[in-house]
Amino acid sequence: MSGQTMRTNEISQLSAFLAVAEERSFRRAAVRLNLMPSTLSHALRALETRLGVRLLNRTTRTVGLTEAGDILLRKISPAFASIAMAVEDINEFRDRPHGTVRLSVPHLVARTIIAPILAPFLAAYHDVALEVIANDAFVDIVKEGFDAGIRLGESLDQDMTAVPVSPAFATAIVASPDYLARRGTPRSPQDLQAHQCIRHRQASGAIYRWELERGGQTSIVQVDGRLVVDTVDLTVSAALDGIGLAFVPDVTVTSQLASGQLVRVLVDWSPPFPGFYLYHSGRRQTSAALRALIAMLRV
Repeated sequence: MSGQTMRTNEISQLSAFLAVAEERSFRRAAVRLNLMPSTLSHALRALETRLGVRLLNRTTRTVGLTEAGDILLRKISPAFASIAMAVEDINEFRDRPHGTVRLSVPHLVARTIIAPILAPFLAAYHDVALEVIANDAFVDIVKEGFDAGIRLGESLDQDMTAVPVSPAFATAIVASPDYLARRGTPRSPQDLQAHQCIRHRQASGAIYRWELERGGQTSIVQVDGRLVVDTVDLTVSAALDGIGLAFVPDVTVTSQLASGQLVRVLVDWSPPFPGFYLYHSGRRQTSAALRALIAMLRV
């Protein structure tokens, strides 16, 4: 019995080492394994004591591998990957997918793409839990322990596996009828300089420059305006209140345009985008739960 317990502890310690070594962070590894960072730290100290060598170089900000740690990582990674694939192959025989899917998405996607499928997905797959984290900044899903992310197709790395989850869409410059009655209607990108524009601060901290395109001609405009916001919802709300012109994805103002609450201008200068894609690492085995989510979101 004691020998079996020792082997179980060894596997747990090696699994903890693998997570920390791959993530280069106790915090991210703890998220990945759903453990406390202190638990991982204890497991790593126990493993190093048992092996009699230091595996990790730790500082207050970084975690690096020693030469021994690098050798151990290269030796055990294929074995753990094979185990994970074997377990997932067995899960194919289950009646339903199971487990947790962690998803990183922009706020717009959370509202327009994810929210409508939450109830039907959870109703269809009782053994699957979803964790959806909305963040407009680009997130390294591998480092942050996410199973998948959703972003615009043009922003994805080539080593990611991606599937479309929205149709292509275009940008739209919109304003309330009241604003246009007071300030006039812009007829060209240059006219925007004379208008109050609702500006958007990106997650990077930079103010977004309006990118307009017509017939292959591109015009990038550094607009001016007294209001700066960081969400599409607040941008649309401000446009409805007559504060100024807004530059937003057309899918976010469909109903307001149909009702006449907003009016679209410079329509022929609105460039298309390829739409949103769900992406995940092609180097990891795709779980049955993630495949089920992809099947429901795919367009």
